[in-house]
Amino acid sequence: MIKQLKESVPIAPIGNVCFFLFLFSSLNLIAQESYTLSGKITDNANGESLFGASVFLEGTSIGVITNEYGFYSLTAPKGEYRLLISYMGYTNKYQEVVLDQNQKLDFEISEESTELDEVVVTAEESEMAVLRKPEMSVAKMNISTVKQMPVVLGEVDILKSLQMLPGVTNNGEGSGGFHVRGGAQDQNLILLDEAIIYNTSHLFGFFSVFNADAIRDMKLYKGGIPAKFGGRVSSVLDVRQKDGNNKNFELNGGVGLISSRLAAEGPLFKDKGSFLVAGRSSYAHLFLKLAGEENTASFYDLNLKTNYAIDDNNKLYLSGYFGRDVLKFGEIFNSSYGNVSGNLRWNHIFNERLFSNMSAIVSRYDYDLGFTTEEFEWLASINNYNLKYDLKYYFSDKFKLDFGASGIFYEFDPGQVNPSSDTSSINPLKLDIKKAVESGVYVNAEHKLTDKFSAQYGLRYSNFVRLGGQPMTNYLSDRPVVYNNNLGIYERGMPIGETDYDNSSSIKTFGNFEPRASLAYQLNDASSVKAGFSRVAQYVHLLSNTTSVTPVDVWAPSGKYIDPQLSNQYSLGYFKNFMDRKYSMEIETYYKTVDNRIDYIDGSDLIGQETIETEILNGESRAYGLELLLRKNEGKLTGWIAYTLSKSEQRTPGGNAGGLGINNGDWYNTPYDRTHDISIAGSYRLNDKWSFGGNLVFQTGRPVTYPNGQYEYEGISVASYADRNSDRLPAYHRLDLSLNYKPNKKPNKRWKGEWVLSVYNAYNRKNAASISFGQNRETGANEATRTAIFGIVPSITYNFKF
Repeated sequence: MIKQLKESVPIAPIGNVCFFLFLFSSLNLIAQESYTLSGKITDNANGESLFGASVFLEGTSIGVITNEYGFYSLTAPKGEYRLLISYMGYTNKYQEVVLDQNQKLDFEISEESTELDEVVVTAEESEMAVLRKPEMSVAKMNISTVKQMPVVLGEVDILKSLQMLPGVTNNGEGSGGFHVRGGAQDQNLILLDEAIIYNTSHLFGFFSVFNADAIRDMKLYKGGIPAKFGGRVSSVLDVRQKDGNNKNFELNGGVGLISSRLAAEGPLFKDKGSFLVAGRSSYAHLFLKLAGEENTASFYDLNLKTNYAIDDNNKLYLSGYFGRDVLKFGEIFNSSYGNVSGNLRWNHIFNERLFSNMSAIVSRYDYDLGFTTEEFEWLASINNYNLKYDLKYYFSDKFKLDFGASGIFYEFDPGQVNPSSDTSSINPLKLDIKKAVESGVYVNAEHKLTDKFSAQYGLRYSNFVRLGGQPMTNYLSDRPVVYNNNLGIYERGMPIGETDYDNSSSIKTFGNFEPRASLAYQLNDASSVKAGFSRVAQYVHLLSNTTSVTPVDVWAPSGKYIDPQLSNQYSLGYFKNFMDRKYSMEIETYYKTVDNRIDYIDGSDLIGQETIETEILNGESRAYGLELLLRKNEGKLTGWIAYTLSKSEQRTPGGNAGGLGINNGDWYNTPYDRTHDISIAGSYRLNDKWSFGGNLVFQTGRPVTYPNGQYEYEGISVASYADRNSDRLPAYHRLDLSLNYKPNKKPNKRWKGEWVLSVYNAYNRKNAASISFGQNRETGANEATRTAIFGIVPSITYNFKF
């Protein structure tokens, strides 16, 4: 049914946006004989809004892509049209439209039949839209594609699937997080329903925090980051949870060898809303205890979401995530860590051209460590509270504008040490809580200059205030780190007093303009070239090294002695479809620089360190490379080949601290440098019952620092080390295989199940996670010890849906 939207007066509750809202809602730049068609695209089976669906008027170049909430708006001259709605994995929908007034038209589209002989794995937007859209360095993966890929221990993992794409890699087996284009883990902004996630791993990286049963879509920006995002210099991973089925109650889950999951969703509020509840839990620790094993590890997480449609123009969403890991290593060490996040959102449609979203978000990450023999525990956390308001104005088919504002309040608790028993020799220690406010305003335009040439350009202004509330140490000659010429090492600077800042004062204020631009030129119906530039500021830093008893992540804000990281990235790409879009190719090259990238002095200690500035030196980094992605999109056999040739380096001169810096101030490899990275992913559908999958991965070994000599001191052999990161671990490679079996389906049977058998590291490659050097106590000979996390890991999982 077609209904005309009522005009409403736009009211923006954030002062910084009021001017933009008033200006753009009052403009009337469209010709008198042009009209606007708007509405939402949803899934016919469950009512889920579809992000990235293409809405086009056939026979014209007029079209649009739905936003994160399934909303679209397009404007065209008066006339009769045939409207085409398309989305990956769904049947195309056509609708005859007489455009003689502004109209609202919602569509429900259906998934393609699973009885087809062929499967189709393409980009989430139509191929033509991908070629035309001025969007650089963006990676998307459909959840159904992710679920076909073999993974470790049988658990579907979004992050490990993303690492099969060019420019994305991990830091070795058993490690959490991921690295994008030579960047560090903390340089990735990871959002779950807009809430910041600080630690993405369960069980030290064996699993990710993202439960695939609860995820609707995801998008990774490797470059050309839109102006609405800020705060991280390498990438943005935007993950959205399902809204929940608003048509029928649905239950799905899976039972595996070491973990199980269950998700329930259904309608609420007399079909005006829906809910989603999804949980996972591991139980391997129970088997370990039965086997008498002293070391145990377990995790759980819970995803929640609900929504309520107040009317056609207003909708509320409430979502949350809770996750926890518990680890115990005998009677020596125990730990727990986890994320908590929540988001209350209000979608409002002012009129057929203006869409808005307001979000109030809270996020927390905390961890505690307990050392039984030393009889103390360590607690630390980071909290942030975020208010943001985003708007999109659809001026015309040729011009669309995003604008908005956001503010984040940070509370960094770097730690407190408490004795865990009456006999402990440890004195209580409480480090100062650090507070800061980060704010930003932005405007971003999508501009179709000609039928073949389009642009996306914008500007973000970010501001960061390191708040008072604690004393700051002053150092002789204002140098927190100094070079000792006699010993040839860096040492902590000489404290000469403190400056006490009260809660109402600021320690340091930063501000940065962050321009962004992407261009796309369509050469023909099958190919295009694109170019992009982005400048991004990052004000929070993850400080982590492995010289401590256990690696500890310490988040620190920019301030008096730590400057924000500033990145400039340039990218150029060529995109082409072959053989009627059965094959596609993407080639991109990039060059990225990061100013104010810190590194650690030799022997740095981050645990219990109030003056963290005495452990670090300021430097810069750069990364550049070539990425190739070749896809086969249709047929029984689908998949891709991804190849990355890259370099990631850092330079850390002595600067104000004196000396020549790390590695004499020369460029050296970052820990995330991978010269060659090749991934091959494929799936073969034999018939309706049987399908097969496989991954093949090869990576150049991770940079490390090895000893290059030794000397005797009081009868003990002491190693001397080569330049930082001048050596490498052996090359990393493995093969994963999977088999999916779906029993006979009965048309009227609601219960649907499948068996998934997977083999991780099928040829049992012992990839080195680390190599340590020491002296054999019995023979006195020097020896190297190679540590591997995984050999071959088979697993079986039963998935079901009701």
